[in-house]
Amino acid sequence: MSTRRSVILITDGDEYANKAVQQVAKEIGGRCISASKGNPTKVTGPELVQLIKKARHDPVLVMFDDSGIVGEGAGESALKYVANHQDIEVLGIIAVAAKSRHEEWARVDVSIDCEGELTSYGVDKLGIPEMEIGRINGDTVYCLDELDVPLIVGIGDIGKMARRDDYKIGSPVTKKAVELILERSGFHGNIRGSKMANPPIGN
Repeated sequence: MSTRRSVILITDGDEYANKAVQQVAKEIGGRCISASKGNPTKVTGPELVQLIKKARHDPVLVMFDDSGIVGEGAGESALKYVANHQDIEVLGIIAVAAKSRHEEWARVDVSIDCEGELTSYGVDKLGIPEMEIGRINGDTVYCLDELDVPLIVGIGDIGKMARRDDYKIGSPVTKKAVELILERSGFHGNIRGSKMANPPIGN
């Protein structure tokens, strides 16, 4: 019987997101599937599952991107496959805001704004809170409401947000989203070599 791998799914895969996610993975003692980067996603769900299984240890951070395609594109197709795979345990999803021309949106349990503050409202791509509670607009979020996952965290455009999430300063907003998922899932106590036994949530 194979061991289930613990993963965090991230709905952005451009170069800015890749640098940010790689940085955060190092800081929290996890692994990032670098092959999952792409705008749009270039690898399939089955290929990603194999890469996740080969990762040295958990948690594994995986990126998905539809690049603005209407409905379910390659990124969301791969995301659904990974999320529903029997050997994968999804700790949570980071739903990334985008200026979607097609008004695709998804429910989120909580958002983190560009200042690193938790909010019940959705946020835009700059990480600024919007008017609606519990939903976020994006281009790789169409299928999220169909998935049975413990926590969906909304944030602005990873690695950007007017430089507030730049990888050169440690991508603090993305890191806080990952920390929140790890803390809520109870996983944080098992991170090997991590200093995050009790990751701080909020400022």
